[in-house]
Amino acid sequence: MEEKINYNFSESVCREDTNAEKYTLRERLFNTQDVMPVWVADMDIDTPDFVLDAVKQRLKHPIIGYEEVPNSVWQAQLNWMKNHHGFKYKIEDLFYSHSVVASMGVAINAFSEVGQKVIVQTPVYPPFFYSVINNERKLIKNSLKLEDDGSYRFDIDDLKSKIDKDTKLLLLCSPHNPVGRVWKREELEEILEVCLQNKIVVFSDEIHSDLVYSPNKHIPFATLSEEAKNITITAIGVGKTFNMAGFAMSSVIIENEDLKKKFSKVYKQVHFAEGATLSHVAFEAAYTNGNLWLDELKTHLYKNYLLLKDVCLKFQNDIKITPIEATYLAWLDCRGMNLSNKKLRDFFVKEAKLGLNAGLSFGREGSGFMRLNFAVSSVKMSQIILRLESALKNRK
Repeated sequence: MEEKINYNFSESVCREDTNAEKYTLRERLFNTQDVMPVWVADMDIDTPDFVLDAVKQRLKHPIIGYEEVPNSVWQAQLNWMKNHHGFKYKIEDLFYSHSVVASMGVAINAFSEVGQKVIVQTPVYPPFFYSVINNERKLIKNSLKLEDDGSYRFDIDDLKSKIDKDTKLLLLCSPHNPVGRVWKREELEEILEVCLQNKIVVFSDEIHSDLVYSPNKHIPFATLSEEAKNITITAIGVGKTFNMAGFAMSSVIIENEDLKKKFSKVYKQVHFAEGATLSHVAFEAAYTNGNLWLDELKTHLYKNYLLLKDVCLKFQNDIKITPIEATYLAWLDCRGMNLSNKKLRDFFVKEAKLGLNAGLSFGREGSGFMRLNFAVSSVKMSQIILRLESALKNRK
């Protein structure tokens, strides 16, 4: 039973004296320590107390050894996915994984051969590219269409034109990182139709599925139909939702027995084992107790987005914010600034003193864009807004 309290996102603990990736890599990435990092997709918001308390309780037992993932862990996730997303499956359909990217690599090897084609829909999270290339598959880019209102759509005609008999897998990002789209049922059904016609397996990265803003609704690809279930590998987890990336635990859902066997063959070659004891505890606690926390988190995140949107509206000739439906990652269209990608990056680092992801890292379609992580406390968001607004004013 969840405790009915109000969660406070106004402040968060300082991470600069830890090994947090976004802070320790500042010098290497931005050539300065004097920059607020807003790039890595974890939150500068405290991991929930109910997760940490469960871990503390487990630590009262003095032995942390090999453990199996207990069924109660997977049952907590099953209940969550059923209640939040209408996604019903069995414990037997689940695989443990330490990350979505690791799961993606297994899927690429399980459902395609060296030299065969894998589709990604750009701009997209960079490991989509690396996973295909590093596994010696041919990368096929199906660019999303940028609409006049700044939103993105699938380009189905382009997708169809790039498919041939060697095209075996499509990597779907749903909700989409970095453009923040929650794909509607009819959009997903168009993708499904193409993949069914061409016998293409879909790996659906749904790690951001809980971070969807009303009135949008995430639809798991596998729930579209019986046919969809039979061609889908779904990757999910608690890392983004509850700021638990450091626990390195996610899961893969495969309902079709043939796909499950093929995936399992490669999976066993890697030896994922059962993960870490404390991760099991944290994972179960998050899915069991996280409803109220998530509701309040999303309210807080959307307020941060609106603050950022207000700044962009003040300087709309320079910078526009892509309409967001999910995630805590703002996709900023900075093409109005008429800067090269290098000078654009320098503007944010040297003038605004903010360390963002360069849009170009998400594919050539990201040229002139930047990605900003607004999953921070209210105090830190005020600092981000002040820095950005001051830099844009000074530019005038």
